[in-house]
Amino acid sequence: MESSPPTLRPSTWTPAIRMGLSIAVATGLYGISFGALAVSAGLTVWQAMALSLLMFTGGSQFAFIGVIAGGGAGSAALGAAALLGVRNAVYGMQLNAMIAPTGWRKAVAAQLTIDESAATAAGQQAPDEQRRGFWTAGIGVFVLWNLFTLVGALLGDALGDPRRWGLDGAAVAAFLALLWPRLQQREPVALAVLCGLVTALAVPLLPPGLPILLAAMVGAAWGWWVRSPDAPSVREEAAT
Repeated sequence: MESSPPTLRPSTWTPAIRMGLSIAVATGLYGISFGALAVSAGLTVWQAMALSLLMFTGGSQFAFIGVIAGGGAGSAALGAAALLGVRNAVYGMQLNAMIAPTGWRKAVAAQLTIDESAATAAGQQAPDEQRRGFWTAGIGVFVLWNLFTLVGALLGDALGDPRRWGLDGAAVAAFLALLWPRLQQREPVALAVLCGLVTALAVPLLPPGLPILLAAMVGAAWGWWVRSPDAPSVREEAAT
């Protein structure tokens, strides 16, 4: 079935579309923080805008300007950004099967494959809702992230410390809203707690962004072990 962006009419605002719009607003507002920090790190307004338009993955963008602000070379900044961008390639393999984009939509979907669009799609059960969630969140975040990057870059130092506005908290709250409905059984709860603990322990030891990748590796290892033919099933463990 060909995948195409949804038509956003009020009568067709399904739960997936509403979820995509809400996460787009929460994440897009966080673009103010990136724009202000990018300018503070020495980038011009247009350079900050180019990163949001072309790189378009928040973790990689923050890693890039973090290296630049610390006096690192451009090659080191690109290396850090590329390392964090690996997770989007992993999302892409899953989303390619999930939303099945064709033709020019495949290139657009690749650009819109980020944490938020992948999480919104994965949070749905019906295939149509998965497609609606992906396109709504992806397009919504792209538009608002770039808009608020421009706002943050233009305002620059007038904002002060962007964290005092709680925009980072808004993004976290949006992800929790996506995660919470899925925590209905003991196994997802245990996995969420384990990955959160791994991330918290790794934050003081690893560069920004890498703790998330480490937690993702833990989650992947868990999934492989649980589905391994040699691993005891959840039902067998409950029986014992």
